[in-house]
Amino acid sequence: MFDSLSGKLQNVFRNLRGLGKISESNVSDALRDVRMALLDADVQFKVARDFIESVKQKALGEQVIQSVHPGQQMIKVIHDELVGLLGSENAALQLSGNPACILMCGLHGSGKTTSSAKLARLLSKQGRSVLLVAADVYRPAAMDQLAVLGEKLGVPVFVKKGETDVNRIANEALDYARTQQRNTLIFDTAGRLQIDEPLVQELVRLRDLIKPQETLLVIDAATGQEAVNVATHFDKALNLTGAILTKLDGDARGGAALSFKSVVGKPIKFMGVGEKPEDFEPFHPERMAQRILGMGDVVSLVEKAAEAVDQEKAMALEEKMRKGTFTLDDFLMQLREMKKMGPLENLVGLLPGGSEMVKGADLSKSEREFRRMEGILCAMTPGERATPQILNARRRQRIAKGSGVNVAEVNNVLRKFDEMREMMRKLGRFQKMMGKFGGKLPAMPGGFRMPFGG
Repeated sequence: MFDSLSGKLQNVFRNLRGLGKISESNVSDALRDVRMALLDADVQFKVARDFIESVKQKALGEQVIQSVHPGQQMIKVIHDELVGLLGSENAALQLSGNPACILMCGLHGSGKTTSSAKLARLLSKQGRSVLLVAADVYRPAAMDQLAVLGEKLGVPVFVKKGETDVNRIANEALDYARTQQRNTLIFDTAGRLQIDEPLVQELVRLRDLIKPQETLLVIDAATGQEAVNVATHFDKALNLTGAILTKLDGDARGGAALSFKSVVGKPIKFMGVGEKPEDFEPFHPERMAQRILGMGDVVSLVEKAAEAVDQEKAMALEEKMRKGTFTLDDFLMQLREMKKMGPLENLVGLLPGGSEMVKGADLSKSEREFRRMEGILCAMTPGERATPQILNARRRQRIAKGSGVNVAEVNNVLRKFDEMREMMRKLGRFQKMMGKFGGKLPAMPGGFRMPFGG
C-alpha cells in the first residue's frame, strides 16, 4: 500500500534524522524532495503546494529550531500535517432512524457491489440488522452478484428481478425492512463509465425518496486525481457524507487518499484492502499516516488478531502452553488461526519498519511453507498429533508420502514444534515466577501469540 510514496518519504527521513541543526536551506532541500514525492504519487498540485507551505512554516518555527533533536521534530511536523491532510480522525457512520439508509454511489467498476456487501458484514458484526438492496437495474447480473455475496455473508438481499424503476424497488425494500425488523438498508446503485446527467438525476430522485443518513461514494484508489475530480461532481449533486476507497492494497502511489479530504471536504470513512469480505477497514488518518511514513500500524494488527482469533481457543491454548501440554493438534490450530489474519505480507507491513523488512523478501515462499506445514500436520493421525513421541521412522515416511514432501521436511516441522514447546515451558515457568512478584507477561487479545515464539 503506497509503497512508492512510502519509500521516497523514508529516504527523505533518513537524511533528516541526522540533522543537528535546522536551517532554511536544509528544510527547503528536504521539502523539495517531499513535494516531488507527493506529485509523483498523483497528489493534486494545489494540495501538495499547500502541504509543503504549511510544513515549512512550522519547521522553521521556534519549537523545531530550538529542539534538542530538530531532525526528529521536523519528521513529527510532517507526520502531523499528513494526518491533517488525510482527515485528522476517523469519521464514523452517523446512522439514525428506523430503518437507517446508506446510499452507495460511484462509477462503473469502482467496487460498489463488493463494498456494499463488505460494509453489510461489518455493520452486522456491530449488531445491526442489515438489508442489502439491489438497486442496480442496468448492469447485467448485478442483482445476482449482490444476492450471491449476501448469501455467502448471511445478510438478506432485497431483489426485484425485472423491475426497472429504482424508486419502486426502494419503496418496496423500505416496506420489507419494516416488516422484517431490519434497521439498516444499504442501497447498491448503478454506475456508469463516466458521469452523465441521467445517472445523476436518477440518484438524486432515489436520495430524495429514501433520505439516506449516509451517502457514500465508492472510488478506485488507483485512479489518483481523477477519483477526486469524480468525487467533486458527485458531491455537488448528492452532497456526499463520505467515501470508500477501494483497491488500496494495489495502490503504490496514494494520490486519491491524500487529495480527497482537502479537495472534496468530506472524509474517507472506509477502505478496501483486498478481495475477501474481511479486507475492509474503517479509515483512520493517523494510522494511515504512520503506515505511509514506515512507522507501522500496531493498533490495526492487534485489532486483526482480536477479530480473527477465537478467544476461548486462544485462552485454552495459552493454558496448555503454560502447563507444557501443547500438542501438534494445538500447533495446527494456531497455524490456522494465523491464516485467518490474512496474507503474511499485509501483517508484516503493519509492523514498524515492516515495509523495509519485506523489500526483496519472498513472503510468498513463507506462505507456501505454512501451507506445506499444514499439509504435513494433516497427514498425521489424531493419535500421532496428540502424542508425537510415537512418530518413528516408518510413520514419518508415511506422513511425508501422504503430504507430498520428503522426510527431512517432516523432521524439520517436528523440530520446530519441539523448540516451540520447550520455549513455552520456559515462558510458563518465568510467568509463574513473575506472578509471585505481582508481575504478569503482556499478551495480545485472547492470549494470541505468533508461532515459533514470534
